[in-house]
Amino acid sequence: MDVHLNEKEMLQLLEELVNTDSGSLYKEGVDQVGQILMPYFEQLGYKIEIITEEKVGNHLIIRPDCDEEPMVLIVAHMDTVFEKGTAQKRPFMIKDRRAYGPGVIDMKASLVSVIHALTYLKESGSTSYQRVQIILNSDEEIGSQTSRPYIEKESKGKSYALVMEPARRDGSVVTERRGSGRFTIEVHGKAAHSGIEPEKGRSAIEELAHKIVKLHELNDHEHGISVNVGIIEGGDAVNTISAMAIGHIDVRVATLEQAEEMEHKIEEMCASSDVMGTEIELTGDMSRPPMLKNKQIAELFNIVKKVGSELGMTIKDTKTGGGSDASFTSAMGIPTIDGLGPIGGNAHSEKEYLEINSLTERTILLAKVIERLVKGKHTEQ
Repeated sequence: MDVHLNEKEMLQLLEELVNTDSGSLYKEGVDQVGQILMPYFEQLGYKIEIITEEKVGNHLIIRPDCDEEPMVLIVAHMDTVFEKGTAQKRPFMIKDRRAYGPGVIDMKASLVSVIHALTYLKESGSTSYQRVQIILNSDEEIGSQTSRPYIEKESKGKSYALVMEPARRDGSVVTERRGSGRFTIEVHGKAAHSGIEPEKGRSAIEELAHKIVKLHELNDHEHGISVNVGIIEGGDAVNTISAMAIGHIDVRVATLEQAEEMEHKIEEMCASSDVMGTEIELTGDMSRPPMLKNKQIAELFNIVKKVGSELGMTIKDTKTGGGSDASFTSAMGIPTIDGLGPIGGNAHSEKEYLEINSLTERTILLAKVIERLVKGKHTEQ
């Protein structure tokens, strides 16, 4: 059966999603996105399990309503980095074959792509969509803390994981990601007037400064280790020795061994104070393991590359320092490809955009990859 994607319908759904604020901590908005999406999956014959959350949006586990076990897991997220009210300030718009708006490429275009890829398969007479399970989570942009256990649980028994982060600007998919972690150092000191009795104070800011210098000395960019204290807070007045200071730390690593090593070094560093009389509280961990391009991932990429070639597309792969839920599925030993969403750029900024031509192209690619994986034609060379 000759089936064509309807770009106009896809853009209409995308507009509705983009104009619905769904920042990670705006639960009502994320849940509204879920409510928009659920009927599409129900029409395709999927069963939807709603995982209720208190502080973030509810997660959706979407399973085929048939006897056969799903073999392909698709992971996508409904949350964005933008606060409530952003969509009203700069709603969805199209200019020169690009679509703009909060979350348009990361990753609301991917949500549209998933629905229409599965619809394409069903309407073309392929039953491969019935072997696909989907997880739509609501806290990816803040580390997937509540959804990670479900992603890991549902990964078990799957043959492949397809993660719908956007493709890179040149169309590359992602086969390797650095691991990441977030830590917070909270220093407690003792306040005192810096002019009248400074000797009675214990500066939390001074202690934090010592730790910042030591943390940045851990950088080893040549071997893929990045440590950055990106936000600091502290002090009440310029003439007061600070009783409180806080540092927020981002850590990126290339290997599992480095992740363990960095956790150990940061914990050891914060076990004692440099400024006598101050106390340190350390929270956080290496929350996302690295995604390494092993033999299984390389073989899966070759399938994607071959399918793309058959569609007249040249598909390349790349590695990136950003984090995604692909880290969890790959760490579970599931062959994983990330960046299977449409093409765009400037994610997390006011200039975020989608290349509209890629919306249908990448949706067809996703559908054909699913079909190939389910039919097992990946043995063809």
